[in-house]
Amino acid sequence: MNRNPLLKMCLILLMPIATMAQKSNKPQFTKADTLRGSITPERAWWNLQHYDIQVRPNLVNKTIEGSVKIQFKIIRQGKRMQIDLQQPLLIDSVFYLGKKRQSLNYTREANVAMINMPFGMKANTEGLVQIYYHGVPREAIRAPWDGGISWTKDELGNPFVATSCQGLGASVWWPCKDHQYDEPEKGVTISVRVPDSLMNVSNGRLINTIQHEDATKTWVWQVKEPINNYSVSMNIGKYIHLKDEFVGEGGKLNLNYYVLPQNKEGAERQFAQVKPMLKCFEHWFGKYPFYQDGFKLVEVPYLGMEHQSNVAYGNKYMNGYLGRDLSGTGWGLKWDFIVVHESGHEWFGNNITSKDIADMWIHEGFTNYSETLFTEWLSGKEAGSAYNKGARKNIRNDKPILGIYNVHNTGSGDMYPKASAMLHSIRMSMNNDEKFRQMLRHLNKKFYHQIVTTPMIEKEISLYAGYSVKGIFTQYLTTTQVPSFDYISSMDGKTLKYRYSNAVKDFYLPLQIKAGKEVLVLKPKVNQWQTIQLTPSQIANLNLENVENYFYISINGRKEVQIKMN
Repeated sequence: MNRNPLLKMCLILLMPIATMAQKSNKPQFTKADTLRGSITPERAWWNLQHYDIQVRPNLVNKTIEGSVKIQFKIIRQGKRMQIDLQQPLLIDSVFYLGKKRQSLNYTREANVAMINMPFGMKANTEGLVQIYYHGVPREAIRAPWDGGISWTKDELGNPFVATSCQGLGASVWWPCKDHQYDEPEKGVTISVRVPDSLMNVSNGRLINTIQHEDATKTWVWQVKEPINNYSVSMNIGKYIHLKDEFVGEGGKLNLNYYVLPQNKEGAERQFAQVKPMLKCFEHWFGKYPFYQDGFKLVEVPYLGMEHQSNVAYGNKYMNGYLGRDLSGTGWGLKWDFIVVHESGHEWFGNNITSKDIADMWIHEGFTNYSETLFTEWLSGKEAGSAYNKGARKNIRNDKPILGIYNVHNTGSGDMYPKASAMLHSIRMSMNNDEKFRQMLRHLNKKFYHQIVTTPMIEKEISLYAGYSVKGIFTQYLTTTQVPSFDYISSMDGKTLKYRYSNAVKDFYLPLQIKAGKEVLVLKPKVNQWQTIQLTPSQIANLNLENVENYFYISINGRKEVQIKMN
């Protein structure tokens, strides 16, 4: 029997199934994703100036009510304003606050409100809209990863409530322009009304408290500097206030800690790490970016979050990541992960903010690398490299680090350890720590309180590296391949052949390799063998297997096989 026709028929029948399987692996995006993740025409015509947020949470019913005034500058005339507010929260009314208070009509589509604006608004003038809202905000079940509001009680039975909304977005608890590209240039005012036996701690500085006759108190906080909206936070608890001061590059910086009274001793012990951490980060990254708004740590009922000038802390007053070392080397137990990592975000994430969350590696990769730098600060350069390499065990290489743009999509969680390993590899290839340090400081100075993209970061790093890092970014951010450094050494060790493989064609990462007192510089090409003659000193001291300790590449080496001829 001839089986070929039957085989062909089976293959033809299976093709649609295979095609469907391929399509199902691709992310499916909706109109709602585009509205959330893109700079729509209803967003583009106006520029944020200031938010005035007034919120009253009901700690028993787990509801909130409040209003937000949005001050904006008109870039060009627009007919509709897009405001984001996630269901099931409801908008009660919208007003334009001009010469007279004017009610505005709006339509809602899922998590978006399109507000019909007054006719005749002129470019280069400012406007003010006030939105009243209420409802049951999304409750965070596993904060901070799923986000929302954590309605909990502390161990003594007191209310302990906090927000967390990175990725999910601030519109989960207040109406806003929920996209990272536009930050309020004149900051934010946050007023939260709670029972007067409790305190609310938000970003910036406390400028007022208002006692009400119904045994409630409003805590008014002011942020003077631009802020990404997912950093805006509400933290309610029976707090005590601890104070300290750091003298840094910007002068005196107020340090304020809000903790539960039963944890006072642990806080005093653990938060002693803050000043050496700030000293380290100012050395590497430049001046702390928010001297006007101060620096705070506030205890929360979840692990932690990088809320600008108001870092959320929940690491249970122990070193490591809840007592574990994410690198597996022991070095990560020398310091408190949340104090160090979340504070590192003040420079990368809060000072420098990615325009699109598809570029979230800019926040997480550089901040993850701050852990390496602090380890080095405490225990030396080799300890830092060991920590960085150890953290690579957390890399999954499941999908690209860059997300898909304009649809509110993030890439792989490898944006933490893999992007950090990429930065360490670039540093090692430069072999000039002072130049690398000046590069990090340059980024924070050039993009001070600004929004950036991956190409903008790539351009600046290339200037300091002395070569284009485009191929490096392509390799580590857009593929799941680990470059292989292949080498063949001659039997006598005098000749070395080498190349890169498993890499994109323009991958270029010079290798600076210690060989005793010498540094051997190799510039491997992708899939092209090169040959070099080694000196006696290099032969005696060169250990190519150690290259993997400093560069995120795999090593594939062997001795040249000598073939005997009859």
